[in-house]
Amino acid sequence: MVTLAIQAMVAMAALTIPAIAPAFAAQVGASVSLLGFYVALVYVGAILSSLMSGQVLQRYGAIRLSQLGLLFCAVGLLAVLLPSLWAVALGAVLIGMGYGPITPASSHLLIASTPPHRASLVFSIKQTGVPLGGMMAGFIAPPLTQRAGPESAILVVAVLCLACAVLSQPLRAAHDADRKPAAPLRMAGLLGPLRLVLAQANLRRLASASFFFSGAQLCLAGYLVTYLHTELGYSLVTAGIALAVAQVGGVLGRVIWGYISDRYLGASRTLAALSFVLAISAVATGMLGEQAPLVLTLILVTFFGASATGWNGVYLAAVARLAPAGMAGTATGGALSITFLGVVAVPSIFGVLSEAVGGFGVGYMLIAFPIVICGALLLHSAPPRGDKAPAGTR
Repeated sequence: MVTLAIQAMVAMAALTIPAIAPAFAAQVGASVSLLGFYVALVYVGAILSSLMSGQVLQRYGAIRLSQLGLLFCAVGLLAVLLPSLWAVALGAVLIGMGYGPITPASSHLLIASTPPHRASLVFSIKQTGVPLGGMMAGFIAPPLTQRAGPESAILVVAVLCLACAVLSQPLRAAHDADRKPAAPLRMAGLLGPLRLVLAQANLRRLASASFFFSGAQLCLAGYLVTYLHTELGYSLVTAGIALAVAQVGGVLGRVIWGYISDRYLGASRTLAALSFVLAISAVATGMLGEQAPLVLTLILVTFFGASATGWNGVYLAAVARLAPAGMAGTATGGALSITFLGVVAVPSIFGVLSEAVGGFGVGYMLIAFPIVICGALLLHSAPPRGDKAPAGTR
């Protein structure tokens, strides 16, 4: 439960600005199309901290690393409140540095206690913290913004992150007992996690696919409110509810895809099937018009969320399972550096491209093409009987 709560808090911190993007952009005097660059800066910070997480985790433990992540998120949110675009940029990087190490920390805790034949489901349940955080951002931030301005919403999320860090302290003694206080912290070791992933073909393949999946996920989470509000005419609160509904789909999707991977298909085939659902959902969402019934919109974004946000647990369980013994956190950090690179690149391109070709709806339709290619490659490379690890093995 503690890993789920921490994951939800940092996800909420990362998605608070996207959830109130139109109002926040108006307040700072910036174009909403710059949202993609804000998201990119968040994940630049996440890449850096993911690569550092293996060393910090060994020295200080998973709970302490998680607490540091929450602290960075809170400080980043406070920086965003300063009246300067440079401060907003710095805040985005700090939030990313808080977001990045949370998953390696939780993978370190879970892989030691999870049977391999249940890994996808357990990791997927833990990863529901991300869409839960998105739900919280969608339900909390827009109403607070309407009533008291963007500053109130941002402050509330910062306080919640700090509270979570404090509340997790009693767990440290038990869960950080395996830390190595004498473990070195070296700049030269930053590329170690990435080398570990690139050295293994299976890890390389999974990480490469995650580049595009993560980009699609953030195009949904980062632009959905703006798309529904500015192009389809929904109120900011209704658009925020739609984002929350998409995150509900993500919660359900993560559990369902995790079960399917463990029970039936294995990671590669499950991710391939998921990619085709994602592509269809993206195209259908992009084709919505102003006259589309709200119920139809909510149904489509539910499927979009279930696929765009549903892949992470299957992916992370596969990475942790394929990592050398005792190196799950390090391998996860290296794989996530590639995952987060997709978040840096794809949403920024999506924002600029959407503005050039006629709107975010067209952008959602275009993003389906690389996703379909990923699905085809994963399906082609899947082993004959899936890639599930037998029970009792690593």
